[in-house]
Amino acid sequence: MENLGRLGFSEEQADLLEVATNFCRDKSPMEKVRKLIESETGYDPEIWKEIIALGWLGIAIPEEYGGVGLSLGEATPVMEQIGRFMLASPFLSTTLAAQAVLAGGTQEQKQSLLPKIVEGAIATLALTEDSGDWDLSQISARAEKDGDDIVLSGKKLFVCDAASAQWILVSVRLDNQPALVLVERTQLSEGALRREVIIDETKRSYALTLDGIRLDASALFDPHKARAALSHIHLAANLLAAAEMIGATQAVIDYTIDYLTTRKQFGKLIGSYQALKHPTVNAFVGYEQARSHLYSAAHCFNEQGTGEIATRMAKAEADKALSYAADRSIQFHGAFGFTYDCDAQLYRRRAMWHAAQFGDAAYHRKKLAELLL
Repeated sequence: MENLGRLGFSEEQADLLEVATNFCRDKSPMEKVRKLIESETGYDPEIWKEIIALGWLGIAIPEEYGGVGLSLGEATPVMEQIGRFMLASPFLSTTLAAQAVLAGGTQEQKQSLLPKIVEGAIATLALTEDSGDWDLSQISARAEKDGDDIVLSGKKLFVCDAASAQWILVSVRLDNQPALVLVERTQLSEGALRREVIIDETKRSYALTLDGIRLDASALFDPHKARAALSHIHLAANLLAAAEMIGATQAVIDYTIDYLTTRKQFGKLIGSYQALKHPTVNAFVGYEQARSHLYSAAHCFNEQGTGEIATRMAKAEADKALSYAADRSIQFHGAFGFTYDCDAQLYRRRAMWHAAQFGDAAYHRKKLAELLL
């Protein structure tokens, strides 16, 4: 905590970290994580109500819209502990949707949507397409004006928590320019959502067919803010994904150490062998480095230029740290590590999922080279 303080770890972050740690530990033991994998929604609605009561959805929403009035940096420790205990909920999807409304919505849309999100309405984003391009301004889905209406066409992939969402914010191309539109769940035709099979089975992801969806012109976000909003969403998603990955890294290291200090081979604890000790130390060093990058990014997220650099560094380091720690855990568990029953599998899958969402380590290093050189 002392080291993080020098990076700007605020009193609010410390308080939220403590509350989130205790809550997520109590509400999301591993046996419940695995049980929810088999459920339709992927999360416990009663736990979601408790999250709403804690006020977490309003952390990064200004007070004028009913929120707490803090920044996305204060949502970071909450997301970290959600990742550490794999607490399943639409928190990430809804928080990112709120950020999209703040960055790209009209004043009327902010006043209408944000208070409802604070009160617990679930929302999500539909940004990814068949190309898988991490540049969110590269959009194939289209919106055409038809009188006073807007008609959509195309397809979106990896729409998280869409079946539970009241609103879906969709990126489209309108008049050959990027745009964001608001689609209400009730406006989707039967069969418009299709559940996807994804690597991280603790999450829920859907393909969304947009063909024929007709919206009122009031569903269009401010077209002059669309590019800036997509850029903000991209960085916000990477910051919170990095937080979730850092939490998972801590958890898988703890899981590994517990095994190394209880499993015996040839009459000795396997944790006493240097071939296992050294990689475990390397995993912990990688975790500490990545966590420092995370809270540095959380501290300066809103600073132009510096915030982008720090966020891309954080995502790249989080990707590396979680992938390495989970890989070592799987290997150290031997044959059991390669079975579905080994919890290290869940963390490795989480690393692969987030690497595929909004940019992996190599992608962000390439972007950093462009920014720094």
